[in-house]
This record gives sequence, structure tokens and C-alpha cells, in this order.
Amino acid sequence: MTVAEQLRLEQTGYVAAVAGELTDFLTTRQSVMTAISPDIDPIMGSISNLVTGGKRLRALMCYWGWRGAGGEAGASQIVTAGSALELFQAAALIHDDIIDRSDTRRGGPSVHRRFSQLHTAQGWALDNERFGHAAAILTGDLCLSFSEEAFTDIGEKAASGSRARLIFNLMRAEVMAGQYLDILEEVAGPVRERAGAVSRAQSIIRFKSAKYSTEHPLALGGALAGASNELLRGYSAFALPLGEAFQLRDDVLGVFGDPITTGKPAGDDLREGKRTVLVALALDQATAEESAFIDAKLGSPDLGDADIAEIRRIIEESGALQATEVLIGEFGAAAFDALEQLELDELPKTALRRLAEATVSRAS
Repeated sequence: MTVAEQLRLEQTGYVAAVAGELTDFLTTRQSVMTAISPDIDPIMGSISNLVTGGKRLRALMCYWGWRGAGGEAGASQIVTAGSALELFQAAALIHDDIIDRSDTRRGGPSVHRRFSQLHTAQGWALDNERFGHAAAILTGDLCLSFSEEAFTDIGEKAASGSRARLIFNLMRAEVMAGQYLDILEEVAGPVRERAGAVSRAQSIIRFKSAKYSTEHPLALGGALAGASNELLRGYSAFALPLGEAFQLRDDVLGVFGDPITTGKPAGDDLREGKRTVLVALALDQATAEESAFIDAKLGSPDLGDADIAEIRRIIEESGALQATEVLIGEFGAAAFDALEQLELDELPKTALRRLAEATVSRAS
């Protein structure tokens, strides 16, 4: 069997195992929640829907971190770890969509929008949007609780004080801090020093996304398999710039992506008021008049197609888009260079290389 065939077989098997464990986990919790009240079903349905499908990037990074450190293929602990990461990702997405006022997720209504629609369909009293937000916050909280339950199910290797537990705890704390920095920049960015906007945006993507998308999952898998500190440092040197390239690509897609492939409306990040590295570079490099236009329009509830087209023009013509692509290339190159320095068997190294290639060049 070739390395490519073995990789495909092993990775497909792992993804299927994670999907199966998520189904089993949520089925057991469904019976508990239904015993409380059948009215809880829409919450459980929302979680199940969100953890079905997706790229499984975090779970796969965790798996190949495990395998690179000598972990057994398909072991139950790493399947459970992947399930915990997918549940954490789902919780983060639910809350992120509320914060960003995003009505869509993966081509369908976001969780808070689904609950608002349920309110309307049932003809319930009071405000449908307020109900949608409140129900989605609780759904995200429950999903976060489920993530902790799943991670604890790993057993001794995930116990208090273990390296894996410390990584898992740090990952969750950093995401919350990064989310706060993100919403703070949306409101404070227009009155802060413009010279620091790019640096602040880079810090946001590092802690809100990059670390928990790639660095921490890879290190988590390695720690569960007993990786040395040297290997974990090597993992970080590879995965952190990869995660930053991943998020920068996401920022580009949030402004210029095709809605058919991204599952989000065109220019959604601009309507949400995201002050990304892409936007920060545009504010820095555009004319004073153009920068003032972006500041006035970014996050406006009545932002129309013409305004989006104008902001896109400014981003392109100011050189901000090209500068972001250069950054993506630089981060990607740093990741691939670090990967080559890692002393790994051919299979996990090939798997990580392919994940990295797909992450940097993705279109959705």
C-alpha cells in the first residue's frame, strides 16, 4: 500500500469514527434532555446539525499530532479528543454568529436565526429576535459543556494537571479573550491610533482563531501521545503560522469569496463590521477620504451592494488585498519550512503537508 493510499484510508476511518462518536454522544444526551422536556429538542437538533459535516480541520490536526508522536492509529482516546474539539468548535460558531449578527452558517440559517424562525412559525409572544439570541446563547453554552464532558471521557491522559488538559484549558481561554478583543476593536478601532490597527488585528486572529484552529489541536494530539517538549515546540513552529495563514485566507473570503462556496453572503464581513488585517491594511494604505468612507460604512446595518463594491475597490486599489496575499504566502512558507524540520514518519508528515496545502489555498 502506498503512503497516499494509507493516508486516505486512515484519515477517512478517523473522520468516520469521530462522526460516529459524536452521534453516540449526542444520542445519549438527547435522552437525558428529552426527559427534562421535549421542548429541548430544537437545542439538541441545532447542536447535532452543526457537528455534522464540516472540514474537521481541528480534529485532523489533533489526530496527526497524535500519530506523529507515536500514537496508535484509530485509538479511542484520539477519537474522543477529536469529538471534544468538534463540540468546542460548534459552541464557538454559535456564539460567534450571535456576536457578528450573522444570519447564515454553511449555507443555511445560523442557530440564533433558526430559533427566531421557530418563534415566528409558532406564533409565540414577545420579540422573536431576542428569543433567538437567548436560545442560541444557551445552546452554545450547552455545547461548550458537552465539549468538556467529552474531553473528560478521554480519561487519565486528560486529567487535571496533565499536559493535554493544560493545552485544552488554555485553548478555550484564549478563544474567549480573542473574541473580546475582536468586538472591542469593532467599537474602539475608529477612535484608536490607526498606526496600531494592523498589529491589533493580527493579535486578534492569533488568539481568536489561529491557535485554536491549528496550533492547540496539533499540540493536544501530541501531548496525549506523550510527545517530547521538543516535538511540541516543533509542532507550534509549524502550526501557528499555518493558523494565521488560514485566518487571513478566511478574511479574504469574507470580503471577496463566492457565496456558493463559502456559504455566506458576499461581503458578509463588511456588514458585520470586522476590522480584520485586510481592512486594517486598507485603512492604512488608502487615501484619507477612502479611509473615512470605510470607517463610516463598516458594520452599518444598511450597508448596500454599492457600498460593498466601493469598499472592495478601495481594498484592491490601495494594495491591501495584495499585501494580505503576501502575508498569507509568508506565513505559509514559514509553516512549510518548520514542517520540513520536524522529525516525523513519512505518513504523518505527508498528512500535515496536505492539510497545510488545503488550508492555505482553500476557497471556502
